[in-house]
Amino acid sequence: MESNKTSLACLILVMISGVWSESSVPSDKRYAILDNDWLAVGFLPFLLVMKGGMEVLGLVSNTANTWQKQCGLHALANLELANLTCIPVYQGATWPLINTPERFQAWETVHGRLPFQGAFGPLNLTAERTGENPASGDPNRIVKEAFVEGFPNTSFNDATNAANFMVEMVHRHPHQVSVFSGGALTNIALAVRIDPSFASLVKELVIMGGYVDVDMFRALGDQGQANINSDINFKMDPEAAKIVLNADFPDITLVGNVANQIQATQEFLDEVYQVKNPLTRLFHDHYGTRFPFWDETAAGVMVDRSIALNTSTVYVDVDISYGSTSYGDVLVYNPELRPLGVRKVTYVNRVNGVKLKEMMKEAMWEPPTC
Repeated sequence: MESNKTSLACLILVMISGVWSESSVPSDKRYAILDNDWLAVGFLPFLLVMKGGMEVLGLVSNTANTWQKQCGLHALANLELANLTCIPVYQGATWPLINTPERFQAWETVHGRLPFQGAFGPLNLTAERTGENPASGDPNRIVKEAFVEGFPNTSFNDATNAANFMVEMVHRHPHQVSVFSGGALTNIALAVRIDPSFASLVKELVIMGGYVDVDMFRALGDQGQANINSDINFKMDPEAAKIVLNADFPDITLVGNVANQIQATQEFLDEVYQVKNPLTRLFHDHYGTRFPFWDETAAGVMVDRSIALNTSTVYVDVDISYGSTSYGDVLVYNPELRPLGVRKVTYVNRVNGVKLKEMMKEAMWEPPTC
């Protein structure tokens, strides 16, 4: 009888040890959450991430280019176009932590107008009727004319909000979730404030934003140059950007100035359209040649760090003084002169544009499936 008890005890110990050792071994599986101010041609970040072998847990909408609800519907529409409706979309915060259109425009009156104000631009119903995304006014109104990709038939996942979703996912997959931010940082800041352990449980945070030393481009360039050197993602919610850049994420990467390195050209649009499918058609017909590949560059860096050819490690913070001309801008510091509390980030200075465009083409020519 004693022998049986001993054997049973040994069996239980082996089973417990097996379960413990299995759960304690880090998995190589990579997960991603993409938080963005999605627009009509917004599919490339999640296609790149999936083609890179990462599982997308969900997309999140925020207010920056336009109001978060309009952005979230663009995300749903892009997922439908890509036949990836298995990926859920969660609505983020409609409002930044403090900023409003009136407050934003009052700051511009004193410190100078930005070439692009996103959701906080002046209300222009005439422009909206011709396909512009909504700005100012009612943040919940939808402008269907802007959906050149098609208006979605699917719905948001309303089980929770964006910040809670992100917190839940990093607890479910600790140190395995990469978070991509291509718009304002409001949702991520809320997740940091909701759960003190959130940031430390994230694998990495990659941010499209954080321009440094671009005043001369804004001053001497034309409106287009001023526009692409305007850090609207940070200026939309400076307080959120400061919270995020001071949080204890294991790894923060800023894709700022380098996001302007690779410009969209008609030659590349035509090259992509050599393979014809709904994704390449939308990209060819509606991406345009006005802007660089901002979000695509940040997503590419997150998927494959080898495309970052030159990086710097630098201490950063964000100016949150409303009375400052640099309100919402990134501040960089010498390690020996930095103020208390700021942290180091990786700043990408140069990327392999040829490789990135090859990744983009492959993602559209042979898109991933659910």
